[in-house]
Amino acid sequence: MSTSYKFYRIFEASLLALCLSLSVMSCRGDKADDIIPVDPPVEEETDEPVEPNTRSTISQTVFMYLPWSTDLKSYFITNIEGMEATWKVCHSSNERIVVFLADSGRKATLFELLYKKDGTVGRRTLKEYDNPTFTTAGGIAAILGDVVAYSPAERYSMIIGSHGMGWIPVPRAKARRATDFKWHWEYDGEQRTRYFGGRSAEYQTDISALAEGIHQAGIGMEYILFDDCYMSCVEVAYELREVTHYLVASTSEIMIDGMPYAEVGRYLLGEADYQSLCDGFYDFYSTFSTPCGTIGVTDCSELDELAEWMRGINAQYAFDEDLLADVQTLDGYQPVIFFDMGDYVRKLCTDPVQLEEFEEILARVVPYKRHTPTFYTTAGYSPRQIPINTYSGITISDPSVNAAAASKTETAWYAATQK
Repeated sequence: MSTSYKFYRIFEASLLALCLSLSVMSCRGDKADDIIPVDPPVEEETDEPVEPNTRSTISQTVFMYLPWSTDLKSYFITNIEGMEATWKVCHSSNERIVVFLADSGRKATLFELLYKKDGTVGRRTLKEYDNPTFTTAGGIAAILGDVVAYSPAERYSMIIGSHGMGWIPVPRAKARRATDFKWHWEYDGEQRTRYFGGRSAEYQTDISALAEGIHQAGIGMEYILFDDCYMSCVEVAYELREVTHYLVASTSEIMIDGMPYAEVGRYLLGEADYQSLCDGFYDFYSTFSTPCGTIGVTDCSELDELAEWMRGINAQYAFDEDLLADVQTLDGYQPVIFFDMGDYVRKLCTDPVQLEEFEEILARVVPYKRHTPTFYTTAGYSPRQIPINTYSGITISDPSVNAAAASKTETAWYAATQK
């Protein structure tokens, strides 16, 4: 775990309670009418240029990272507008929202949301990029270094808007096999969903590269929110456990509209309110045109204990593949890639005492979660909406026999949990 991450965790409770309590409380109402704006910070009243490494350190910077994702830019604009609506009523002199938005695979802009003295929210350009590298650890570290230079903070949080395919590495995601296997973005469904990276492998990013990039930048995240498909999986969380405290993501495909920031953005500011975030996500998608949505919040500090417990269980039990069809699926692939982790373990382990231990650990690993009765999938042809009978808020690919998941043996999670 990085030194800076340990440092800000030590001071989080006292410093943020002091600096953010008023602004956080003002933005915690259940209804928009309950939100009381705080006074606009003097520094943000004008759109004068900001020089890097010249600003005072604030309590938190929320970084929206929106790399080129082929067909999502219009939805990213809507997402940013949702955060602008939030910032209009929840702005704080102790916090900033900084956005990296790629206009194409070759152009990008770093800007911050600017609360103005006339009560509106604008954008102040911080840096423009030509040919930015955002798929390598070094490229990600450089972008994060710019965020730190323009908006130094005691702690950082990161929102990643893109497409997503869980822990599956780029070489696997981009390969076209001789078989008829298709990824979910290759189907023509009546609804569209997201995945991590562009449709071209040129813009796809490995989770290991993201983790290393954050580590190289010398910062740790309070949370990483993936506004992408399939990212709430134990393999992803375990890979990122040293660079973030919490991981917020969907276990399944997420509709192309993404996170409803206008409704839930306020819960991502100040001291994040993960329960309200999950509730707001559920409220939005339970009444959506396609009423499907899943979300889970993983406490990554609890994952080492979970891995140690799973290592002992894997040494004792072998999964009966005859039970595979009975495990809750959270994707539409055939064979399944992403299974509900809780349901899988309950069918792997038969000892009630051990299962009680597991449930206690799992409750700490995933303290917050919500789901609609069904999840939506573009993978396969029917049914598009698949029932959720049991839900733990996090998936696992250990039992998958899909050839696309063969590289699961190369993940850090697999290395830490297999006998």
